[in-house]
Amino acid sequence: MNLTLPASVAQWRRRFIPRQHALVAGGCIIGLWLLAAILAPWLAPFDPINQDPSVSLLPPGGAHLFGTDNFGRDIFSRVVWGARVDLQICLLGVIFPFSLGTVLGALSGYLGGVVDAVVMRVIDIVLAFPFLVLMLAIIAILGPGLGSFYIAMAMVGWVSYARLVRAQVLTLKQRDFILAARSLGYSHTRILFRHLLPNALTGALVFSMSDCVLVLLNGAAVSYLGLGVQPPTAEWGVMVAEGQSFITTAWWITTFPGLAIVLLAMGFSLLADGLGDRLGERV
Repeated sequence: MNLTLPASVAQWRRRFIPRQHALVAGGCIIGLWLLAAILAPWLAPFDPINQDPSVSLLPPGGAHLFGTDNFGRDIFSRVVWGARVDLQICLLGVIFPFSLGTVLGALSGYLGGVVDAVVMRVIDIVLAFPFLVLMLAIIAILGPGLGSFYIAMAMVGWVSYARLVRAQVLTLKQRDFILAARSLGYSHTRILFRHLLPNALTGALVFSMSDCVLVLLNGAAVSYLGLGVQPPTAEWGVMVAEGQSFITTAWWITTFPGLAIVLLAMGFSLLADGLGDRLGERV
């Protein structure tokens, strides 16, 4: 699973946003969305799910900054409240595969032998299927909803973290400080979790920031397809799906949640780039 940006996009980003400023820029973008999510009850001028047919399909302006949808719901309020759901998707959609992949990758790299062979064969099986297709199949089996999405992300997304951590552990366990720990009689548990794993997590942590972009886009995609967040909950993917029938007459219904997805994804991408530069890694 390759999350590296296309060369043209990466070159454009590094030309106009120097690497030393990427961490700050990404942090500011994500920080603003976090602030909007926390302050949603006070920032949103209207109830995000309250319908008012008398003001349906109003263009941006006046009391409705981003206009209204076909049910008369305020788009600005729904975008602000949607930040809560999409940030939750990014956080939980990364934590579960990160945790599972880190543990399995560390055990595989450190123990080797049968454990390593089994983990690597499972990874090969998962990678044999297209990422999105396998994820949608799991969600279809479990049923629509965010719970199914998180389970699917954990079952499919852990392989990248496992490969990263395993590679780091295989390198680090030959270092002098690990050999010294073994000569002192430290247990395998202490060596793995107190000496190896903390030093092997750098690449996985940097990758998790880039993975947030993938999780955000996948979350919006499954919601768009009706397999993720269910209406009338304010979520950006759901909003894009609801406005597709009005794209030629009421462009604002899909445009503003689409821009929100792009901005949050850009924030995580910049944060990953800056964090990777700071920690000496390359995503």
